[in-house]
Amino acid sequence: MIDVLLQTLPFFLLIAVGYGAGRTGFFPEEATAWLTRFVFYFALSAMLFRFSANLTLAEVFDLPFVWAYLTGTMAVYLLATGVALLRGRGVEEAAVEAQCGVVGNVGFLGVPMLVMLLGEAAIGPVMLVLACDLIVFGSLIVIVITARRDGRLSPGVLLSVGMGLLKNPMIVSISLGLLWSASTWQLPGPINDFLAILGAAATPGALFAIGASLASKSAERLAVAAWLSFAKLVLHPAAVAATAYFVFSVEAYSAGVMIAAAALPVAGNVFILAQHYGVAPQRVSATILISTALSILTVSAIIAGL
Repeated sequence: MIDVLLQTLPFFLLIAVGYGAGRTGFFPEEATAWLTRFVFYFALSAMLFRFSANLTLAEVFDLPFVWAYLTGTMAVYLLATGVALLRGRGVEEAAVEAQCGVVGNVGFLGVPMLVMLLGEAAIGPVMLVLACDLIVFGSLIVIVITARRDGRLSPGVLLSVGMGLLKNPMIVSISLGLLWSASTWQLPGPINDFLAILGAAATPGALFAIGASLASKSAERLAVAAWLSFAKLVLHPAAVAATAYFVFSVEAYSAGVMIAAAALPVAGNVFILAQHYGVAPQRVSATILISTALSILTVSAIIAGL
């Protein structure tokens, strides 16, 4: 446990440096927004394209893996939804809380950290988790809230969700990388080096941006935030572990990567969606802050256990 904690500590120290820079005002919110955009559209996209261009679709796609992750994640999603409804919250708030319980920071934290800690063989499983989160659960919250407000699920909503997925740089970079891989062409040396240099900026940039964005988060509604953090950091990895090992018999290494990815703290894009729709942004803000702080210990413990 201590050895793994020491290995994960540099990643969380980078987050702490970003938090300090944002908290002191040295790195204002506008700068954080631009750094996040650079990481999202350039550095992380270059990293994902280079990773996927050097893999085959067979190395990435694993149907039992997908079913295990979706089944375990949906179980926690429905549990968080049910708890919210029992507390008397509406469908929209329940959808946001369920999102907090299952959508982790796989893109900005999971890709760089898990690949570095667990080896390059983790690239495929991590990208598969990322794709499931973006395509299934990232779409689900938009569909639920929009359908609730409109009173129906219109084709326009589905078209809007589909266009949003097609424009997401992470999905685009993974898809283009796999298409390049399918062509059997090797990446030219200068292009590969260019992508490696640009992609290398993803890890420090993403972690610093996470910390700086946390500086603007508040810690209100602690009881609910604590419950949602527990759901994300403990229940989510436990649920996918159960489905991976006992239901779908996922290969041991891939199952371990899936569980580690499920243990990551709540993603920042959940707050963006909550703020966009005006649904419980303070609650999401507190959950992101608490889950990220606690994940220093929980993620280390889960990786050590695996």
